[in-house]
Amino acid sequence: MTGLEYDQASSIHKVPDIKFTKLFINGVFVDSVSGKTFETIDPRTGEVITRISEGTKEDIDIAVKAARYAFDSGSWPRMPGAERAKIMMKWAELIDENIEEVAKLDAIDAGKLYHMCKAVDIPGAAKTLRYYAGAADKIHGEVLKMSREFHAYTLKEPIGVVGHIIPWNFPTTMFFIKVSPSLAAGCTMVLKPAEQTPLSSLFYAHLAKLAGIPDGVLNVVPGFGHTAGAAISSHMDIDAVSFTGSTQVGREVMQCAARSNLKHVSLELGGKSPLIIFNDADIDKAVELALLGILYNKGEVCVASSRVFVQEGIYDEFEKKLVEKAKAWVVGDPFDPKVNQGPQVDKKQFEKILSYIEHGKREGATLLTGGKRVGNKGYFIEPTIFSNIKEDMLIAQDEIFGPVMALKKFKTIDEAIKSGNNSRYGLAAGIVTKNLDIANTVSRSIRAGTIWINCYFAFGDDVPFGGYKMSGFGKDHGLDALHKYLQVKSVVTPIYNSPWL
Repeated sequence: MTGLEYDQASSIHKVPDIKFTKLFINGVFVDSVSGKTFETIDPRTGEVITRISEGTKEDIDIAVKAARYAFDSGSWPRMPGAERAKIMMKWAELIDENIEEVAKLDAIDAGKLYHMCKAVDIPGAAKTLRYYAGAADKIHGEVLKMSREFHAYTLKEPIGVVGHIIPWNFPTTMFFIKVSPSLAAGCTMVLKPAEQTPLSSLFYAHLAKLAGIPDGVLNVVPGFGHTAGAAISSHMDIDAVSFTGSTQVGREVMQCAARSNLKHVSLELGGKSPLIIFNDADIDKAVELALLGILYNKGEVCVASSRVFVQEGIYDEFEKKLVEKAKAWVVGDPFDPKVNQGPQVDKKQFEKILSYIEHGKREGATLLTGGKRVGNKGYFIEPTIFSNIKEDMLIAQDEIFGPVMALKKFKTIDEAIKSGNNSRYGLAAGIVTKNLDIANTVSRSIRAGTIWINCYFAFGDDVPFGGYKMSGFGKDHGLDALHKYLQVKSVVTPIYNSPWL
C-alpha cells in the first residue's frame, strides 16, 4: 500500500532550518581545510537539503591533534568520574529538550519515520548517555594476591584517543552507543558520521558544547570513507577505532589499523539473520515478528531477519497471513503518522536493493509480493517477499539491507539449525516457539551474538551487542562496551616484613 498520496508539501514545513553544516573541531564549527563541501540529500524527493563541509585527511589531522591534547593535557580524563557523569547528564537533558528538531533531521536525512525518531531513537540516545554516565564513577581495578612477597593491583585506564566511524541507518543511536561509553571511560575522540546522514551528529556536537564537554574531547568531522574514514583508521595518534558498517569496509579498517600503529579495533559488521518459526508458534505473533524483523526502518538494519525459516506444519497458513500483512504495509512520507515505511537512504542503496530483487527473480525464487519501486519520486520500495528459496541464492546469502525477505520451509530442528548457520554472518537470530527445550537447543546451536526468543529487536543499554564470524568482534551496549575503551595496567610492588602475603 502506498502512502504517497499524503500531501508532501504539508510535511515540508516540518523540516527545520539547518543550523550546523561545518566540521566541529576543538569546540568550534569550522570550514574544511580544502573548503570543499558535499550535498546531503532528502531521500523523499532526491533533492538537496544542504551542503556540508567535507573533511579530509588534513581535517582529521587537526581534529586528532585537538583530541590528543585534550587527552594528554586536558581535564576530561583526569576529572572524577562523578564530574564526567554530571556533564553527560546535562547533555542528555539538552537532547530531551530538542527531541523534535533532531527527529526531523534524521527523518529528512535518513528517510526514517519521524514519529519513531521522536518516540524511540532520540529519547533512547538520552537514555544511553545516562546509562554510561552512571558507570563513569564505577570503573575499578582489582587487588591481586600474589604467591610471592609482592603486592599487586590493576588499574583501568582510558585507552586514549578513539576514532568512531558510524553508519547511516541509525544516525542518532549509533552516535551515542559509540560516544557514551568512551566518554564515561575518560577518552577523547574524533567521530566521522556517514556522509549520507551528517545533520544530527553536528547538532549533537553543538549540544555537547552547551553541556560543558571540554573543547577537543568530542570532534565531529563529516566526510567520505575513502578519505576521512581511512585517515582515522590509519592515523598514528589514534589509539582505538570503533566501526559499524559493511564487512568489506571493516576489512579495510583492520588493514589500516594493522599497517599503522596496531590500534585497537572494534567492528560491528554485516548480518543475514535467521528467524526460525516452529510448528507450535502462535502464527499471528510469528507473522508480526517476521514483518517487524525485515520491514522495520525499511529493512536498513544490520540484524534484520532477512531469512525466515518456517516449519512445514504451519508454513502455508503463515505464508498466507504474511503476504496479506505485507500488502497492507503503508509506504510513504516519513512525516505521515499513518506510514509504516519511509524511503531508502539514498539512490545508491535504492538501486542496490532493486538489483537484488531482480537477482532473486532470475535465480528462480517465487516473488510473493512487492518487488517494485513506489511512486516516481524519491527512493521508496515495496515490501518484498520471496519463497522457494535455495540457500545458495544471492538473496539468501548477501546482506541486502532493504525490505526484502527470503522465506523457506523446513522439517526438523536439525535442518533449521543447519540452515540458520549457513551464512558467513553471525550477528543475530530469532526463535519463535512455546517449547523451552527447542528454544534452549536452538539458541545454543546458532552461532550468532544475540538470540531473541519470541521477540525481535529487543535491544537494551545493559545488553552487550556484537557479532560472530564475519559480523565482526567487540561489543556495543552494556559494560562490555565501556571496557573496550579501557586498558588494564598491572602494578606490582615488593612487600617487606609482612606477617602474611
